[in-house]
Amino acid sequence: MFTNSNHNGNQKYSQISGYSDSDSDNENPDEDDFIQREIRQQQMMMKEQDEGLEMLGQSAERLSKISLGIHEELGHQDKMLNEMDNDLETATTNLSMVTIKTKELIQKSGGKRNFIIIVALSVVVIVLFFLVVYT
Repeated sequence: MFTNSNHNGNQKYSQISGYSDSDSDNENPDEDDFIQREIRQQQMMMKEQDEGLEMLGQSAERLSKISLGIHEELGHQDKMLNEMDNDLETATTNLSMVTIKTKELIQKSGGKRNFIIIVALSVVVIVLFFLVVYT
């Protein structure tokens, strides 16, 4: 019905195929004017629709680029979160080992009673040090 005439890039569709301005079988000029107006109106509507579709296509392309960027960023962040999770697991394991070693050291040194005596004597030494310095 419509022919594609994208030769110059300005108009995507031309007039109805098989019909031109000079191919009028009607002798009535009013009907010819009406037909010409209708054809021009349809061409204008098609041009507006083409422009709208072009804008829609550009918007879809921009959304595609944005979504690809978001996908890449999410991939990077997922990788970073996995690395952080592995580091956290390693730190937790190391902390557990240090805690176990500390408990073993406390038990080897005589238990909590000797640990409390060492802490109390350390506090006494610190107090005596301040008394000597400030007097």
